[in-house]
Amino acid sequence: MSNKTISMTPLLYDYLLAVSLHEPALLRELREETARLPQASMQIAPEQGQFMGLMVKLMGVRRALEIGVFTGYSALSVALRLPAEGRLIACDISERWTTIARRYFTRAGVAEKIDLRIAPALDTLNALLATGQGGSFDLAFIDADKENYIAYYEACLKLLRRGGLIMADNVLWDGKVADPIQNDSATLALRAFNAHVHADARVELSMLPLADGLALILKL
Repeated sequence: MSNKTISMTPLLYDYLLAVSLHEPALLRELREETARLPQASMQIAPEQGQFMGLMVKLMGVRRALEIGVFTGYSALSVALRLPAEGRLIACDISERWTTIARRYFTRAGVAEKIDLRIAPALDTLNALLATGQGGSFDLAFIDADKENYIAYYEACLKLLRRGGLIMADNVLWDGKVADPIQNDSATLALRAFNAHVHADARVELSMLPLADGLALILKL
């Protein structure tokens, strides 16, 4: 028994995957292809993708947002669990990486569920707000440049319905957020984001030590 979160050793992590993970073959193929890229660390962990898909099912999500697509693992994890009429608006600025994502979206048969928008995410989010779509989304996933996390959060909060959920990735940032000697711009931005959400009376917060840290933020 333990009164704090257990440390995840490599042996225990392998066991967790062995008894928990049900990763579709196509997602595994995408993960393995991405692992060969120099930027592979940008991809979420498979158990996190499975958790996100479970949240989609639990919440009955029909409209979702994603900020930061990369090669598409998280978007595909969500889209595979959306209902037939469900839609995900996915924001990224990279044609290079999202070309891989599009290929897997098509192979998985979910391309029609994913509206991939290649533009600065804030431009896309503000355009959605300007067209009267505030309060109409069920779920948002933030996993892009850390310096804009607070801005993404504020825009997503306006776009979410009451009872909608924001999931913010990398909030533990490989432990750097707790290390006072780490003061690069991304670490400072994540510390500011974590403090901002923690003090926000408009939401309820639970931060999970899942993968690189995942904040679950419920709009009240």
